[in-house]
Amino acid sequence: MPLWLIYALLSAVSAALVAIFGKIGLQHIDANAATAIRAVIMALFLLGVVAVQGKFTQLADIMAQKKALSFIFLSGIAGALSWLFYFLALKYGKVSQVGPIDKLSVVIAVILAFVFLGEKISWTAAAGVVLIAAGALLVAIK
Repeated sequence: MPLWLIYALLSAVSAALVAIFGKIGLQHIDANAATAIRAVIMALFLLGVVAVQGKFTQLADIMAQKKALSFIFLSGIAGALSWLFYFLALKYGKVSQVGPIDKLSVVIAVILAFVFLGEKISWTAAAGVVLIAAGALLVAIK
């Protein structure tokens, strides 16, 4: 099994747990405040990972690269907005509906990769993207 696939599957399992744990944790609290706390916990955890790996000095290297840092910054803002909207959706909706709609990000990412990055999409991949979109909508609609 390719390494990327193992990591992608672990990412999917972790993301599923975010939905379940988030839904339970949001029952009687503000979604945006909870997202802020989650972000702090994630930042501390990730700094710990970087420290354990002995790669703390690479943070300065990244900070020195203006173009890379600009896009990492934009990615961070997009990620924060995604979390805010995701937790708000979980607060007011069912995980079984929010989760599939959130996965439309796969469809949007493929389209944006085609438009902005020039990535090629085969007919098979395009069919898969259409099926993902249809599946997400079918699962989410009551």
